[in-house]
Amino acid sequence: MPHTALAPADVFVRRSNLRRLAFLLLGAGAAVLLAVFVLVGVRTATAEASAPFLPDASSGHVAEGTVVTLADASLPAIAKLDPALLEALRLAEADALADGIRFEVTSGWRSDRYQQWLLEDAIERYGSEETARRFVATPDASRHVTGDAVDIVPLDAQLWLSQHGWRYGLCQTYANERWHFELATAPGSTCPEMKADAAS
Repeated sequence: MPHTALAPADVFVRRSNLRRLAFLLLGAGAAVLLAVFVLVGVRTATAEASAPFLPDASSGHVAEGTVVTLADASLPAIAKLDPALLEALRLAEADALADGIRFEVTSGWRSDRYQQWLLEDAIERYGSEETARRFVATPDASRHVTGDAVDIVPLDAQLWLSQHGWRYGLCQTYANERWHFELATAPGSTCPEMKADAAS
């Protein structure tokens, strides 16, 4: 059977239809790829949001057993302390060294998220928010979050600061936390009366 030649107009229509089909297939492929990227992005973001918070040095965490001193200025826990507090602590430590006493920092500056994590951990440990808040302040009330508080060890350093800290403006501010010090008075002035705890 002989083939019938297509008219030029028919060839043009077929080519146009093929182009349209190719563009439709390309568009559908691009839409599928975009949907895959969005789905992967949403799953990644959801996984990150639901992952438990683990404090690290960037959030101000000082790992247990790690010795941190006031000279460790590369650590956010020290670097983000209020400069006046840090200077007062360094002056006090220089004088304490004459008595053979060194200061170690177990906690300094903390991020909001780290402070919230500490509070949640305390609530779980003590079984109630009321009891937990006696030892751990909320992020908006914590002097650690603003860089205005530091926790000092060992015991002889705490006792030395409790006795001599006022000379530098350093005061123990909570009766139930002998390690917690703030720049709470002018150097040489009397420290304010201690609060019973962080909830007071």
